[in-house]
Amino acid sequence: MRRVFVAAGLTALIGLAACDSKTEEAAAPPPPPPKSMARPQQMYAGQEQVSKIDSATIKVSEPGRLAMDATGSVGMAGYKNAAFLPRINAAPPKDGVYEVDVVADRPAAPGAAVVTPIEIRKAWAPYPADHLKGVKFFAKTNSVVAMLPAS
Repeated sequence: MRRVFVAAGLTALIGLAACDSKTEEAAAPPPPPPKSMARPQQMYAGQEQVSKIDSATIKVSEPGRLAMDATGSVGMAGYKNAAFLPRINAAPPKDGVYEVDVVADRPAAPGAAVVTPIEIRKAWAPYPADHLKGVKFFAKTNSVVAMLPAS
């Protein structure tokens, strides 16, 4: 009986060794995105980030004012008072890309969950003209970077 168990054990080990010979190396996961060094500003009661940003642009409209435009979507109709909240930096970003949250006041009465487009056009005044090269717009599900046009 003992020989039967030893023979069965050796057969199992040989079978397992054959299975292990064809292992594939898993692809290395992509590196995590760089961590933001800025912190968000306090939002007012009822304010929240928009769901998604589709596109964004920035340009200097007049000295000391940066015109910012963003288009995106929210989860239902009725959002109002859309705005940009610049994030707080301890020092100017090394890459010159400042960050803003795209926010709006959610509707008081909940409605049907229908994706609704939203467009925000606001100016940032005074903006950090000495260091700014671009702006990164943050929504709940994504972010978009808009760079200043070459002058």
